[in-house]
Amino acid sequence: MKRVAIIGAGPAGLMAAEAALERGARVAIYDAMPSPARKFLMAGKSGLNITHSEDEGVFRSRYTAPDGRLAAMVEAFGPAEIAAWMKGLGIETYVGSSGRVFPVGMKASPLLRAWLARLGEGGATLHTRHRWTGWGERGALVFDTPEGETRVEADATILALGGASWPRLGSDGAWADILAARGVEIEPFAPSNCGFTVDWSARMLAAQEGAPVKGVALSAGGRTQRGDFVITQAGIESGAVYPLSAALRQELAGRGAATLLVDLLPDTEEGTLAARLGGVNPKESASNRLRKAAKLDGVKAALVNEVTRGAPPREPGALARLIKALPLTLTGTAPIDTAISTAGGVAWEALDERLMLKAIPGTYCVGEMVAWDAPTGGYLLTACLAMGRGVARFV
Repeated sequence: MKRVAIIGAGPAGLMAAEAALERGARVAIYDAMPSPARKFLMAGKSGLNITHSEDEGVFRSRYTAPDGRLAAMVEAFGPAEIAAWMKGLGIETYVGSSGRVFPVGMKASPLLRAWLARLGEGGATLHTRHRWTGWGERGALVFDTPEGETRVEADATILALGGASWPRLGSDGAWADILAARGVEIEPFAPSNCGFTVDWSARMLAAQEGAPVKGVALSAGGRTQRGDFVITQAGIESGAVYPLSAALRQELAGRGAATLLVDLLPDTEEGTLAARLGGVNPKESASNRLRKAAKLDGVKAALVNEVTRGAPPREPGALARLIKALPLTLTGTAPIDTAISTAGGVAWEALDERLMLKAIPGTYCVGEMVAWDAPTGGYLLTACLAMGRGVARFV
């Protein structure tokens, strides 16, 4: 019986374990944390968005990867297969108004409990508080444990070690140095699905820190996202910002700043808005014109004043154009350890068609530790599950 060691007990690792068991392997799972799937559980605290119901072609277009390997795995184990898999664990799903797919109970914990129980019944063993530190002289896997160093022999190893965000939940990216020392090409980590920094004025922060900006449309890199975001002390975060993070990050890398266009009134045509503004007495103050004609007050009016330094244009057409495309300058990304996910990691060129490391035969990589990127909305979890499922065909 083939011995398969899986390092990392998140969604990718657990799915790899399940698929390896189905192929008759003897499976042992190792994780550095005291309990498995901590980031998965954190993601489910506000509702576990595990996949998405949109058109398959659109769904696959959400992923950034240099070739078709990831797309093929997602096609083989995508939204429909994930819903069926969850049903097999006794967890029904439903589709939210945005097209996102959730378990009926919303939480991750019932799914995880059922999953771990099935893995245990199938013969998998789970070893927590086992921090992988590399290989010994004869190729054995080496772990630091509370009882001291432990070495494990395996016929195949699947690494599912996550990215470099949320280190307190186990994803600290420490594995990158271990693999780099063995000649594996590692792309630099970068925050993805993250907040961005803005040089707010003291007045803006004093009045609006923590305020949600609701019902807007954000644009960057030729893409537009409807939703909300939040004013933070450092800048902006949440909701509609995350799907645009890859484009904004690319612009920041190119010129040291990025412009996020904010449509404060996405359901109002520019011409209609200009006519409304033109109907207000020009002697009115700027704040009154915004409030009476555009129905903008609070944080939205504050954003207009912030961008224009308190002097929004008086001409109705110019003011309407500004409200429909308010240019917010971003100066950087939020710290990587606060990002929902990370880009970068093991380069695709370092992996063969089976996702085995070319420099380390018998060792495979899956999940967020590989250099692909995707927005929130169920895409991240779907790909992690699909990669775990797909790679077990080869071990």
